[in-house]
Amino acid sequence: MILALTVGVLVAGGVYLLLQRSMVRAVFGLTLISHAANFALLASGVSAWRGEPLEGRMDPATAADPLPQAFVLTAIVITLAITIFMLAMAVLGHDDDQHTPPNTGEAREQ
Repeated sequence: MILALTVGVLVAGGVYLLLQRSMVRAVFGLTLISHAANFALLASGVSAWRGEPLEGRMDPATAADPLPQAFVLTAIVITLAITIFMLAMAVLGHDDDQHTPPNTGEAREQ
């Protein structure tokens, strides 16, 4: 119940941030959605009541599935790389907010 609520809150916060005009907020929103997906993947492994999947120490029927854990570790690395890349693009873009209209070069009449 708590994990499902956590995933829901992270997705809602991520969608809210993605809908903002700021590039930095959109990057943080994408990161929150990625964390929610990692929690959902980790919950599918149901490792809370199962033992370590070590050969000879645990019955394979009662061992935890290591595949969701590997997926989450891979997703964390990919998310970190994408976040760094997108934040670098936000810095290089200089003005990530669009509060002022662009200068078109036309002279104003007074």
